Amino acid sequence: MKKLADDIWIFDGESVPFFGLPYSTRMTVVRLSSGDLWVHSPIKLSASIMTQVDSLGGVKYLIAPNQLHHLFLPEWMAAYPDAEVYGTDGVMKKRSDLSFHAPLNNSQRYAWDSDIEHELFTGSPLMEECVFYHQGSGTLIVTDLVENFSGNEFNGCQRVVAKGAGILAPNGKTPLDWRLSFIFGKAKARKHFNKVLSWNPQVLVMAHGEIVSEETDRFLQRSFKWLL
Repeated sequence: MKKLADDIWIFDGESVPFFGLPYSTRMTVVRLSSGDLWVHSPIKLSASIMTQVDSLGGVKYLIAPNQLHHLFLPEWMAAYPDAEVYGTDGVMKKRSDLSFHAPLNNSQRYAWDSDIEHELFTGSPLMEECVFYHQGSGTLIVTDLVENFSGNEFNGCQRVVAKGAGILAPNGKTPLDWRLSFIFGKAKARKHFNKVLSWNPQVLVMAHGEIVSEETDRFLQRSFKWLL
């Protein structure tokens, strides 16, 4: 567990294999003004992680921000049966075996709105992702929309693949296959990106890779240059 700022922490979990690469996992936990915990992209649960999380408050919301981040939801739902679970339409369709409280695709008020803003990043038929902005710390929270691997976890061949996909730090961005799928949806995606920029985030936390905490605006402009 690492504290980023008041009321926001990250937890780095075990790597999972994806397209031949060991993908690191990261969970972000926010303590809301109510005192409840909002858990973004839950990682593999262990007794140690559960103890640390419980020390911060009571888990109220579990967030699955896109259709790839669902692997560990069942164990968190079992451990915290009173928690409300939210996901995009994509993950809700993919995990029809799980019970979700509500989708993230709807234009509705959420209980965390006074602390955390959100934007559903669409424009690709491949995948959509809900991104979040924690106002108190100025932190933008994403999963796969930006990947920024250090490369230390990869062997030589894997680094070549990761570089080709555009996901190596310090030049991390949206993975190549997802970028290409925006060919007919860039105008829509640019609107979402402009919304993200309007938040003026000071810190960028992603599920996979190095956190950006300096010149974050420049990093985002460079990372999303492909949208232009």
